[in-house]
Amino acid sequence: MTTYNFLGKLLRPKFEAMLRQMITSGRLEVILPDGAMIAAGESAADPIRVCVNDWATLCRLTLNPDLALGEGFMDGQIVPENRSIRDLLDLLTRNIGIHDPPGLSWMARLVFRVVKALWSHNDPARSKRNVAHHYDLDGRLYDLFLDADRQYSCAYFENPEDSLDLAQLAKKRHLAAKLALRPGQRVLDIGSGWGGLALYLARIADVSVKGITLSEEQIRHARQRAEGQDRVAFDLTDYRALDERFDRIVSVGMFEHVGLKSYGEFFSTLARLLEPEGVAVLHYIGRATPPSQTNPWVLKYIFPGGYMPALSEVLPVIEREGLIITDIEVLRLHYAETLRRWSLRFLANRDKAVALYDERFARMWEYYLAAAEMAFRHQGLVIHQIQLVRSQEVLPLTRGYIRAAEIRLQQDEQAAGPGLPAELAPGT
Repeated sequence: MTTYNFLGKLLRPKFEAMLRQMITSGRLEVILPDGAMIAAGESAADPIRVCVNDWATLCRLTLNPDLALGEGFMDGQIVPENRSIRDLLDLLTRNIGIHDPPGLSWMARLVFRVVKALWSHNDPARSKRNVAHHYDLDGRLYDLFLDADRQYSCAYFENPEDSLDLAQLAKKRHLAAKLALRPGQRVLDIGSGWGGLALYLARIADVSVKGITLSEEQIRHARQRAEGQDRVAFDLTDYRALDERFDRIVSVGMFEHVGLKSYGEFFSTLARLLEPEGVAVLHYIGRATPPSQTNPWVLKYIFPGGYMPALSEVLPVIEREGLIITDIEVLRLHYAETLRRWSLRFLANRDKAVALYDERFARMWEYYLAAAEMAFRHQGLVIHQIQLVRSQEVLPLTRGYIRAAEIRLQQDEQAAGPGLPAELAPGT
């Protein structure tokens, strides 16, 4: 502890300089372990005040803030005094934007980027371990903040005031419209989660769906939901192990886990599995910025092996594998709004999360949802939806068919109301 006291006091000027260089809009006040205060930014009647409770945390914040801020909050060593962690992250990310924090942290960031550049291939065994880390948590955790259908991906807000459940239903409808489904077709859902999208497509579009996942927890839930339905099946398998063709392929929120060095393998498999007249739709978290590394805190605690690519990293691989891009849509703040709603729901049920795990886990999840929201608001994260075909002639020449299909699907949803979540049934 004496060593950290010495180092903390030694690094205090560097920490103070980092804050003052970083915070130019708004005001941040940091209470140090010895009770002294550092202020950065503009004068404000309502500054955000945070306590750093020990010198070891201040050292880590100075040298590696990307990792230390989340860890310090989880461990109770960084405590927002008058506002929430969401407010603190909003202030920090609004000021940093897409840039790296200034100061000595460039050294830790350089080492991290070199290591990640050499270690970005997710083989089947590693992919399963990565999936288990996050998706095999107690399923009751996800019920604390997700919608009734357990859609754990970006919702689609046709109207800003839409509820989370309505926006998640609109997301499924939007994807189904882009798939240009016809009755009787065979659909593959790569990364099918708890089964909501597959069940929706089978019921609304009269197609047969095969969902695949690597999560033991998710597939148990999905299979329970599919009992008695002969048009939906779920398999615990890696997409690379499949050896059959499909008329349509959809993948939502899975591509982020593929790994940069595995993109060629992913798209070559997609081309192999897709019928010559087939259509595929890929929905994933990407960047509106040049390529960058995943935040190290996120990699360590939330999504090991995760990577959010820029379009410049994805499109050349698609071209090399012989697939034709027919549509690209960028959803900008839809995920920020999704995450805001998730955060509010989680905080309303926070005591239940503590009961399921512990206080440190609840702080970790609170930080994760808030940090992810701010990454979409201020740091260039977006959703990319890419539509792919093998033949140029399989889709209409204009995009009007997408909206026409959404209108038709919405009418079908009304007719199928008893099979939808209660809050989405006709008349609600």
